[in-house]
Amino acid sequence: MKKLLMMLACMLTTGMAQAEEHWVGTWATAPQLVERHNNPPQPGLTGNSLREIVQVSIGGKRIRLKLTNEFSNTPTEIKAVELAIAKTAGSSSDIDEKSTVKLTFGGSESITMAAGEKVVSDAVDFKVGNRENVAITIHYGKTSESVSGHPGSRTTSYLKAGNTTDFTDAIRTDHWYNILALEVDAPKKAGAVVILGNSITDGRGSTTNVQNRWADVFSRRLLENKKTSMIGVLNMGIGGNCVLGGGLGPAGVKRYPRDLFQQEGVKWIILFEAVNDLGYSRNGHETAQRIIDVYKQIISEAHQKGIKVFGATITPFKGNNYFSENHEQGRTTLNEWIRTSKELDGVIDFDKAVRDPNNLQAMQKEFLFENDWLHLNAKGYETMGNCIDLKMFK
Repeated sequence: MKKLLMMLACMLTTGMAQAEEHWVGTWATAPQLVERHNNPPQPGLTGNSLREIVQVSIGGKRIRLKLTNEFSNTPTEIKAVELAIAKTAGSSSDIDEKSTVKLTFGGSESITMAAGEKVVSDAVDFKVGNRENVAITIHYGKTSESVSGHPGSRTTSYLKAGNTTDFTDAIRTDHWYNILALEVDAPKKAGAVVILGNSITDGRGSTTNVQNRWADVFSRRLLENKKTSMIGVLNMGIGGNCVLGGGLGPAGVKRYPRDLFQQEGVKWIILFEAVNDLGYSRNGHETAQRIIDVYKQIISEAHQKGIKVFGATITPFKGNNYFSENHEQGRTTLNEWIRTSKELDGVIDFDKAVRDPNNLQAMQKEFLFENDWLHLNAKGYETMGNCIDLKMFK
């Protein structure tokens, strides 16, 4: 009888602990089938070790990791995974050895992800601060030739042959593989902003291993503001992505249920994805209307879940091959709807923040990356991140 009572007490305590958990995404990335030219360099993943570095948004004392094999056509075997505080934002593989913790999956250090599967680790005590760098070290068994990952990491990963934690002279590659999200057990009032975007959100033009995308700038501002200091930011940008289809990675209309609504603790959504659709379109106005229909669909589903949705205006691109009067008409149509729609909960006017006041169809020259008149440099991203009204997120 005494033993039975002890078991019941243990079960009750465990149930209460789980009920009190409030998981919030602190870092995440949008996965896709990695293109062949972006696959892991030699010696490859099978039988080897990979250290990937990410910079979280909000901190916490308990953490868990999500991994993905979603786009792989055969299983991927994980022998072990460790987390540690990284000493840099990606410019080296160095870690604070004392901070290292081993992860388990259902109590086991190893797990095999089936083709198309995503997995989440058991929660582990791991203290991480706001905007701190975390090293995720994965030791692989047999892996799939088709790799699930995120090519546009803007962060260096380190690959070394064998089962090792010594990444001296490791092969460097600026891509992420298999990692999907980090989540922290946070206070009840904590929440996350998730962004659906393309390369301008993914950070093309930002500085590798500096973490200065516009979403990073925005995150730091939230954390520095007392009234928004418990908000995580999740960057779901994919370079070359489209809302309707035809770009790189799964189209926004197909991936938004996963990338927006399968994140933990989401309270706000930012929609900032359309420039590739407009650039590829034959009829800019018609394409804009179709994008608006998708946005309305997302807004409706979000509101049913109690999530607010903000629209971000599309930045100008005159001077790029995407530009024509037809395409500009599409951008004008979409931006006008974003600025005036009563369905959205707020507006982020990136267009107004970065356009040339003397040529409203073009970006300011000081913000140009490689003079392509489409992507922004670090100064441009800083301007974008700084133009967002934090009052919308209180």
